[in-house]
Amino acid sequence: MPTSSQWLAFLIASLLFIQVPGPSLLFAIGRALTVGRRDALLSVVGNGLGLMLQVCLVALGLGAVVAASATAYTVLKLVGAAYVVWLGIQAIRTRAEARHALEQTPATMPERGPAARSVRVGLIVGATNPKTIVFFVAFLPQFTHDGAGSAGLQVALLGLAFGLLAIASDSVWTFAASKARDWFSRKPRRLDLLGATGGAMMVGLGATMVVAE
Repeated sequence: MPTSSQWLAFLIASLLFIQVPGPSLLFAIGRALTVGRRDALLSVVGNGLGLMLQVCLVALGLGAVVAASATAYTVLKLVGAAYVVWLGIQAIRTRAEARHALEQTPATMPERGPAARSVRVGLIVGATNPKTIVFFVAFLPQFTHDGAGSAGLQVALLGLAFGLLAIASDSVWTFAASKARDWFSRKPRRLDLLGATGGAMMVGLGATMVVAE
């Protein structure tokens, strides 16, 4: 197990890294602006699970393969970026649905989508972010303790803690973004612009993921 000082250093470094605007944070905010608080929070959970899946791959040594292979890295990056762009385009195309829902009576309002679908959306985004795999490969082993058991197990525990921190942090940002959505909902037509903005944010995020080194 990592020592107490290693855990403390890891938690501080992780919190600082998580707060830097990146794919996970921007994705959480974009989802909050387009699909609402509940589905956005579920997507945040899914994204955290995707990160933990990556950690498991790193612990098993597969993450190092992706980090070392330019082809594997590029394929994973393109898949993840294409999915985020597709989500953004869908948000733009359906930007009027939130306004229509607010204009309906409670008896005719459509039901929310399945929770599993929102979790799955976040899971795909989290699991297909190649930059976090590279980060985990380079970052997590620095906080393992030689002679304190399996390095793979220590990496898995550190990654689990990182995923939980990411979920907590992104949830706070999601609540903040959903408050902005609530303000727009006071005048339903504002939601058209809000949905388009959130969708454009995700399209831009996907494009950034493609061109980023």
